[in-house]
Amino acid sequence: MNIAPAFGIYIHWPFCAKKCPYCDFNSHVQDNIDQDIWLNAYLNELRHYANETSERLVTSVFFGGGTPSLMAPRVIEAILAEIQRLWPCSDTIEITAEANPSSSEIQQFQDFRQAGINRLSIGVQSFNDPALRFLGRRHDAGEAKKAIEAATTVFERFSFDLIYALPGQTPDIWQKELKEALSLAGGHLSLYQLTIEPGTEFHKARVEAADEEIGSTLFEITQELMTEAGLPAYEISNHAKPSQESRHNLVYWRGQDYLGIGPGAHGRLTGNYQTEMMHNYREPNKWLERVASHGFGQQKRTVLSAEERRDEIILMSLRLQEGLSSAHFKALTGLNLADQLDPDRLNALENEGFLSFNDNILKATPEGRQRLNAVLAHLLA
Repeated sequence: MNIAPAFGIYIHWPFCAKKCPYCDFNSHVQDNIDQDIWLNAYLNELRHYANETSERLVTSVFFGGGTPSLMAPRVIEAILAEIQRLWPCSDTIEITAEANPSSSEIQQFQDFRQAGINRLSIGVQSFNDPALRFLGRRHDAGEAKKAIEAATTVFERFSFDLIYALPGQTPDIWQKELKEALSLAGGHLSLYQLTIEPGTEFHKARVEAADEEIGSTLFEITQELMTEAGLPAYEISNHAKPSQESRHNLVYWRGQDYLGIGPGAHGRLTGNYQTEMMHNYREPNKWLERVASHGFGQQKRTVLSAEERRDEIILMSLRLQEGLSSAHFKALTGLNLADQLDPDRLNALENEGFLSFNDNILKATPEGRQRLNAVLAHLLA
């Protein structure tokens, strides 16, 4: 398994029109956002990191959030122009922006395309109006379908997200909704089980996630239908036709380097087999103040230990259908993968049918991916 070098840049826009009750991302509701101030800060942080990475070939840019489709298209265009000035960029660079299906944002799809976005990721979450209200979304099913239709006319590559395993959702309900999604889909779908994260409104309200049995049943339905439709899982929650995978997210999952620009963003840079972890100030105004005074908003930068780096690579790679090859692990760390694994723990997980380590490739089986957190806890203990 030969993996080409990749280098991504993530741009975090921290603002939303409304905070969803399930969301634990670094997102904030704020009126009167001065987009010129934000643009200047993004440009300054990009220039700071270009001083040490200007030789890297940028293969992907991802505008995440928050709700990046609330950014003015001229801001996106200026950021992309600066990236192209500071770094060499791949001829096949993937430039993704997240968007919501509200009608005001749909009107901007063409502007985003002209600004340089070539892949759109739409936060649909459901085609069921009561479910959308439960999830705190501001759009209805009709707007979601209009957004997808608009995306198909503007972007060659687009994806949308759905959340399943909602309270009261039965296998029949999810199967029907997933079939509807497939009738609208392009080359990629992201399908996430609802999790109740600490600090969210759902957690405060003690909303209960689906029990393990129903969650497992819905997961199996998802895998079956998506595989039949030609969009198998290449990652636990992400499905794509061949060559339609999210190249930017593969940078993370394959343990490759990337920059994180904006409040709360984090990055990884590797040199001489040592990987540094960088993390920005999370609070938007604190990040802005730090960039204004220092030129970048970094809160901490530390070298990962060999064990921390091993754990991170294995944790991310086992989410992937392709798994982790010994050759790729050595290219990232200079170490032999087999030497980094406890043979007794590995054998036990192989015997249980949760992992395989054949042809120098470590993989989670379908059963292992369903309970990956437990598998990793045992393997890396």
